Amino acid sequence: MTDPKDHLTRSGVTLRELEVLRALVERGTTIAAAERLGLSQPAISRSLGQLEARLAQPLFNRQGGRLVPTAEARRIDAELDTLFETLARIEDPDETLAQSARPLRIAAPPTIAHRFLPGVVAGFTRRHPGQHLIVDVNSGDILVSYVADRRCDLAIVDTEPSHAGVKAETLHAADMVCAIPCDHPLAARSEITPADLDGVPFIAQTRRHSARAAQDSVLFAAGLHPSSVLEVDTAVLTIELVRQGVGVALVNPFPIALHPEPRLCLRPFRPRIAQCTWFLTPAATRPTTALLAFMQMVREAAAGETPPAAPPLTGRAD
Repeated sequence: MTDPKDHLTRSGVTLRELEVLRALVERGTTIAAAERLGLSQPAISRSLGQLEARLAQPLFNRQGGRLVPTAEARRIDAELDTLFETLARIEDPDETLAQSARPLRIAAPPTIAHRFLPGVVAGFTRRHPGQHLIVDVNSGDILVSYVADRRCDLAIVDTEPSHAGVKAETLHAADMVCAIPCDHPLAARSEITPADLDGVPFIAQTRRHSARAAQDSVLFAAGLHPSSVLEVDTAVLTIELVRQGVGVALVNPFPIALHPEPRLCLRPFRPRIAQCTWFLTPAATRPTTALLAFMQMVREAAAGETPPAAPPLTGRAD
C-alpha cells in the first residue's frame, strides 16, 4: 500500500520529501533522520536525492560526516512550519495547540533556566502534553549564536544581543539591585549607592558579561574601585555566594526577585543601571504556534501572573 505522504503536492514535491528535509535539517545525518521518521537510511537518501533533482540544486553539504543545510534548504525548512501545523490541525481538529513536526527547542542561561523556567515548562507540558520540548542551558553570549544558527527556536537571555541573525524582543526591564546578606549592616539601608560599597567585599561578574561594563562605568565615575574578592560567571553562583556571606553584588533582579530568599536582601541601587531580559528568535523564521504559546506563558510568569515554581538555590552553578 502506498504511503499517503508519498503522494505529490501541486509542485511535484511529496510530503515525505519535505519531512525528510526537515528531519535532516534538525538531526544532521541520514541515520538520525531515519530514526526520527521511522524509515530506513536508504529511504532517507532516496527521498533527498529526489527532492534535490526536482529542485535542480543541492540542499546539503557534507562536512565531517554531517549534512549541513544550504541557505536554500534552511529557507524551505523555515516555510514548512505553517504547512505541518495545518496538517496537524486537519488530523486532530480538537487539538488546542497545533503540534510541530519537530521539538520546540528552548535555551537560557543558568539563572533563568534554574530559577524561572521550571514552572513555565511544567505548566506548558501540562497544557500541551503532545508538544516535545528540548531545554538547553548555556551562557547568554553563546546562546545568541545558537539562535542565529537556528540550533534553538527561542533563547531567553540577559546579555544584550547584537547579531543580524536574531530578532530581539524585550521580555522584562528593571534596574540593577544590590544583593546583600540579610545580616549585613548594609541590609538596613533603603537603597545602596557606590559610596556604600567602599571597602566592602564585592562579587563582580566576569568581564565578558554585558552588564559588567555598565557597573564599572557607574562605580568608577563615583571614584570607587570596589574590593573585588571574586569574579563569577553566573548569577546563580553569585547569589549563593552572597547568601554564604562572601560579599555583596550588583545583579539583575529578574528572576531572583520572584522568589524571595530568607537570607538574601535585595536593595535598589542608585544611580540606576538599566537591565533587560530578552526573547531571542531566529531572524529568518516566523514563530510557530507552539512557540508563540510558550512565549505567552513566559510573559505571564515574568509579570507574576502565574509565578513559576523553582527549587531553592544551591551552591552549584551548573
